[in-house]
Amino acid sequence: MPDETGTRGRIELIVGLGNPGPEYAATRHNAGSWFLTHLRVALQQEGKFAGRVGRLENAGQNCFVLQPSTFMNRSGQSVAALAGYYRIPATSILVVYDELDLPPGAVRLKRGGGAGGHNGIRDIIAHLGNPGFARLRLGIGHPGVRELVTPYVLSSPPSHERLAIEAAIDAPPLSTSRASWTGTWSRCHVTPQPLHPPETRSQSARTRFSHRSSRTTQPDTDRRAHP
Repeated sequence: MPDETGTRGRIELIVGLGNPGPEYAATRHNAGSWFLTHLRVALQQEGKFAGRVGRLENAGQNCFVLQPSTFMNRSGQSVAALAGYYRIPATSILVVYDELDLPPGAVRLKRGGGAGGHNGIRDIIAHLGNPGFARLRLGIGHPGVRELVTPYVLSSPPSHERLAIEAAIDAPPLSTSRASWTGTWSRCHVTPQPLHPPETRSQSARTRFSHRSSRTTQPDTDRRAHP
């Protein structure tokens, strides 16, 4: 089990969550994987870590980058394998993933807490035995009713929403923070620019349903991805 003290005080592992395979690459559920492409780090498949691994270097410090090759609800297997091998404490890990309860283009960073209904995060907590890792939540919006959540996250967003998400990743403070991923993180928020395409739902319609009450659970699957 990795050391849990987090005394090193820096991010040593960045994880971008998503589902494997080209059929999922452009889906909302893979927003965490989109984030990794902005790091411009070469990733190579590492079987013992069940994922694609690369490294960032800043001021002489190494930071691992991991894209699990497992399905979302088995993300913890990959994260725990790499963290355990390199003795990276949970508090030195940053996990980037999609968030239904934030509109496209919104970003929230926090440390610790529960899974919030996200089975990828739940599996990471279970495998690490520690919820103290940092989480970067990329807003993808909510379809409005729980029955539509699975097809919604497993489909590609319209171009204006994808652009909003990509713009948030490239906007300060995230763009300026990328130069110092191995430094100490502070809490940051990115507020999206208003989206006004004709087909966009109103924000009130998207957010009046809480994901905690609307996310479904299925045996051995993520509530937003089939096995």
